[in-house]
This record gives sequence, structure tokens and C-alpha cells, in this order.
Amino acid sequence: MADDTGPKLHIDSDWKAQAQAEKEKLSEKAKPAAGASGASPATAGATGQSAPQGLPPANFETLISTMATQALFSMGAIPDPRTGQRVAHLDLARHHIDMLSVIEEKTRGNLTDEESSMLTGTLYELRSRYIQLATQARNR
Repeated sequence: MADDTGPKLHIDSDWKAQAQAEKEKLSEKAKPAAGASGASPATAGATGQSAPQGLPPANFETLISTMATQALFSMGAIPDPRTGQRVAHLDLARHHIDMLSVIEEKTRGNLTDEESSMLTGTLYELRSRYIQLATQARNR
């Protein structure tokens, strides 16, 4: 008998590759900017440059990635680092997706094409996964 204790997710490898490529691109952008600007650690976060102690830069991409990670964690796509267990909290996942939708609505017309595309694609992926999980939960 198969173990049906956790949600089954199909993780699109193209999406993972795209996320990794974006992460590397942001990393490369942060290196020259931090070295050339001479900004102090106190002002680095406010300017979107690399933050102190290895923190990611405080920018739009990091904000969206952080919220998407929280939604994925809430959907059970990412295991709890303490227990190693995947637990789905669909209400919390929906809240994170809804918060990203608010960001999309409130920033409409103020984003670069790249930022808009990232946000739209992220929301599409998260909504698709949420619908899949919610449908599975209802059919149990």
C-alpha cells in the first residue's frame, strides 16, 4: 500500500532552473555593486545592494522570492528544517499567495518588464500548485 501521508507535488524542473539562474544573476549583480560603491553595511540594505553577513539584497526580487518560498513551505513543497517533515497548511499558503496578489495589484504599472514577468510567473506557478493540492485534499 502506498504512503499517502503527504501531498504529492510535481515540481517543474524548468521553473527550478529559471529560479536558480535568477539567483545566480542577482548574485553576480550584487558583487560588483557592493565592491564599487563603498556603501556602509548600515546603508547597503536600503540601497538594494548586498546586505551584511551574507543576507540577500533588499530588493523586489528577494521580496517576491521570500514570499513564494513561504507559500511553497506552507504547501508542503519544502520540508520543515527542524523535523524534515512536509506539512501542508493550505490556508496559510493561500494567504501568502493572496499577499503576492496584493503586491501585483499595488505595483501595476511601476515594475520593470523583468519584475512584472517574475511576479506574474511566480503567481501562476503558486496558484496552479495550490489548486492541485486543494483539489487533492477535497477528494480525500
